[in-house]
Amino acid sequence: MVSSKEYMEIEKTYGAHNYHPIPVVISKAKGVWVWDPEGRKYMDMLSSYSAINQGHRHPRILKAMKAQMKRVTLTSRAFHNDRLPMFLKKLTEVAGMDVALPMNTGAEAVETGIKIARRWGYVKKGVPANKAEIIVCTENFHGRTTTIVGFSTDPDANENFGPFTPGFVHIPFDDVEAFRKAITPNTVAFLVEPIQGEAGVKVPKEGYLKKVREICTKNNVLLALDEVQTGFARTGKMFAHQHEGIKPDLLIVGKALGGGVYPVSAALARKDVMEVITPGSHGSTFGGNPLACAVASEALDVLIEENLAENASVLGEHFRSELRAFNHPMIKEVRGMGLLNAIELKPDAGPARPITEAFKANGILAKETHVHTIRFAPPLTITKKEIDWALRVIKKVIAQKLG
Repeated sequence: MVSSKEYMEIEKTYGAHNYHPIPVVISKAKGVWVWDPEGRKYMDMLSSYSAINQGHRHPRILKAMKAQMKRVTLTSRAFHNDRLPMFLKKLTEVAGMDVALPMNTGAEAVETGIKIARRWGYVKKGVPANKAEIIVCTENFHGRTTTIVGFSTDPDANENFGPFTPGFVHIPFDDVEAFRKAITPNTVAFLVEPIQGEAGVKVPKEGYLKKVREICTKNNVLLALDEVQTGFARTGKMFAHQHEGIKPDLLIVGKALGGGVYPVSAALARKDVMEVITPGSHGSTFGGNPLACAVASEALDVLIEENLAENASVLGEHFRSELRAFNHPMIKEVRGMGLLNAIELKPDAGPARPITEAFKANGILAKETHVHTIRFAPPLTITKKEIDWALRVIKKVIAQKLG
């Protein structure tokens, strides 16, 4: 048998070093649990950055995938297929949007949203050619393509990848007045995450999205919400923006839409916005393929029929309450919504990496972000008993490592 250490050495030899993983090899998974080649068991508290909301290898999703693989997997959009229409109908109804454009990865869906917004600006709003502006937030994370990293403010994401695509204006996150002041006649959209996940699970003040929605409507600016990470029950509702009772003009989704087994994403919009996309103007060989549609359709059904948004809401509140009550002097803040949560350590505590590696040694897989923050996002199928076990381990490790 090849050992975990040997697997990691082979990867180091033959793979690009674009990640710094926790030193664990996962060879088997089920539900909220994963195992390494030596048989050691760990709780997954990351869910592949919220791509596995339904849990690892959910039997209903695997069954739907296997059934479709026996029929047809790929047709391209040169032809119709019999899975796409009903999937689009289900997705738009779940999201409360008019129409959807299916893609594969979250970054592709964001790029699609950018193209829709710009073309809408020229065709519908009358912005002069090549002058469209999209407002984005500092500390954003929308993906890894050249265009997207060009409007990132994280040096790790964009250093030495220029020149960058123009047309993006930065403002601070959770600052309504900064947004209002940044709007010009050439502004076509505000692209924003309802919660900044990669930045450290930064939750805006209550009412932020509602005020942003009002300003967008008043100024004829599209509100484009990137819910790739926050969508599909992660925050305690099907979509994070529903906590504020608003509706975006563009909704970008991915990750958990593929049920943890296949990459599926989409950009959704009002019909009058999406109609600027015409034959030949955008596409994807794999976007909307029959296998993806079968998987995503079942992934949506699992979220709804197993009440995973409610589970995320109840257990997320319990998780935060317990960690806040722990009240460790080296914890600066516990924040989150639903089962998307984070602990931010005080600078004096040192970097979070030794903590996450200690979690691994005690059976929990979580990941640090931005030096001092640890993100916790388990599959939404997790039980209270499992959450309580995780809380005991988290408290024990922090007490041992930080005194």
